[in-house]
Amino acid sequence: MKVKKLTMAQALIEFLINQYIEVDGTEKKFVKGVMGIFGHGNVVGLGQALEQYKDEIRFYQGKNEQEIAHAAIAYSKQKDRQEIFACTASIGPGSLNMVTAAGTATVNRIPVLLLPSDSFACRQPDPVLQQIEDPTDYTITANDAFKPISKYWDRVSRPEQLMTAMINAFRVLTDPANAGAVTVCIPQDVQGEAYEYPVEFLEKRVWHLERRPISDQAAQRAVELIKSKKKPLLICGGGARYSQAEEELVAFAEKFNIPFAETQAGKGIIPFDHPLNLGAGGVCGTYSANIIAKESDLIIAVGTRLNDFVTSSKTAYTNEDVDILSINVAPMDAHKMNSIALVGDAKSVLSTLTERLSESGYQSGYGDEIKMAKGHWAEVMQDLGEIELEEGLSQTRVLIELNKILEDDDIILSASGSLPSDLERVWQTKVRGTYHLEYGFSCMGYEVPGALGVKMAEPQREVYAFVGDGGFLMSHAELYTSIQEGQKINILLFDNHGHQCIHNLQRSQGIDTFGTVFRHREARTGGLTGQYAPIDFASLAKSYGAKVYQVETLEQLKAAVEQSKKDQVSTLIDIKVLPGTMTDGYESFWRVGTAQVAKDPRVSQAAESMRESVKKAKSF
Repeated sequence: MKVKKLTMAQALIEFLINQYIEVDGTEKKFVKGVMGIFGHGNVVGLGQALEQYKDEIRFYQGKNEQEIAHAAIAYSKQKDRQEIFACTASIGPGSLNMVTAAGTATVNRIPVLLLPSDSFACRQPDPVLQQIEDPTDYTITANDAFKPISKYWDRVSRPEQLMTAMINAFRVLTDPANAGAVTVCIPQDVQGEAYEYPVEFLEKRVWHLERRPISDQAAQRAVELIKSKKKPLLICGGGARYSQAEEELVAFAEKFNIPFAETQAGKGIIPFDHPLNLGAGGVCGTYSANIIAKESDLIIAVGTRLNDFVTSSKTAYTNEDVDILSINVAPMDAHKMNSIALVGDAKSVLSTLTERLSESGYQSGYGDEIKMAKGHWAEVMQDLGEIELEEGLSQTRVLIELNKILEDDDIILSASGSLPSDLERVWQTKVRGTYHLEYGFSCMGYEVPGALGVKMAEPQREVYAFVGDGGFLMSHAELYTSIQEGQKINILLFDNHGHQCIHNLQRSQGIDTFGTVFRHREARTGGLTGQYAPIDFASLAKSYGAKVYQVETLEQLKAAVEQSKKDQVSTLIDIKVLPGTMTDGYESFWRVGTAQVAKDPRVSQAAESMRESVKKAKSF
């Protein structure tokens, strides 16, 4: 057996360089590069290896560990999970900063390889700087925090353990049903230890993504169920996107005259103006999608987790005879809400169902309902696009105007606050892959680093991050990295003086404004009830080297965007919008934990209303 003497870190990098993925006969490199921040836990081990192999794999220097991991997630999401980055950090606080991003990856089923540095495996320099100690279990380190939110977790305590660790890591990273955060902890002393690795371990390895079919019996059961229903509704989820099943979904919908609604992850793979596209469904949904959902007697969920925003907290489907048929590669997701599960790849399953159902001559029982529902929503959109307020800009109107100003193939990205709800309702996507929302975790701070990751995935396109002032304050360091790397991104900052999405929720449940708006503290009352606390976001971004624009009118908005298209560096457009000017809900409900006992009668009334609405929800 041929061997090669390398440090553990060098063997790790050689392994990463030689991992490939094959999908539908096309083979490509799977690991695009490594993002990280060096510290004493990784700079002389993994850092040395990255320097040694710098001509074969690129290292990107991040500014915040959480942000680089979010950039890596956005990159993989934009690549339909077919390429990834690895992320490295020093021990202790550096590694723990990636925990939130690990949650983002796992909730959204996006593969990312996290390589947090760890304490000395030999335990001789004990304890080392930044080491957490547990007096009851000396094997525990800060990196154990990754365990519950990783799809695979390992610690390489000896150099030879790297082989099983990495094979298992990539088994999960390339598994559509189990994709998410994969964490392999690398103790700082082991990184530099030498071992004679088998050359076979270091050679090119191809991971094959095979489409999982369903059995004949499962297909027949599904066909019989669909044939018994008159008004089915498709839900286009993220699984349809990652399976690249949009053509099969459209063919199925058109063949049998079945309308479809979209989730945040599924939106944008099919043009908004398709006659059967009802737009977003659920809490962030359109009138057209939600009104059709209420009458549907069969929900065909394609690649969705059926979370509370998709199902309006399990109240969206009110027909007494409704059944749910769930197509999902992940068994756990396929069985949610008492679904009839079709565990398989969306592209493959839809093709099978189309073929089988065609033999029966089936057609849905829809008449003019789809056209009427879409027509009603078109009227709503027209009204939203004509909003004019003397006091300033409406957020909803700004979004509609931006949809006209930006190019069809520009990519928009968002994650938190009221912007995702508004975007899912009103943004009209024409080109596949131009709508990028992280809404499984809805992680504040994803927006700016996410834009960097998307730009790295699609360097030929303009990328626009839609972010509120609250989200921007949480995370914007990778704006500087975008300038350092020459990766132009555009930040559309919606400045409305605080966390207005949660402020709206707060007031809707009878609670006075408290802790959700950015105001100065008043000396007299001691509360955060003074004047708005102004922030000069433009000056902040300008200090990084970005081009900046400030907008208070629609004319200024158009001028700023048109000029930013000509800029060669990252831009920030600070848009002043009025608080509370986002879209409303349309035939939807969101269950929240309203206080059932309170001194303020408005809260008690809201709790009673919540109880009445919850009675309409499915219980499992």
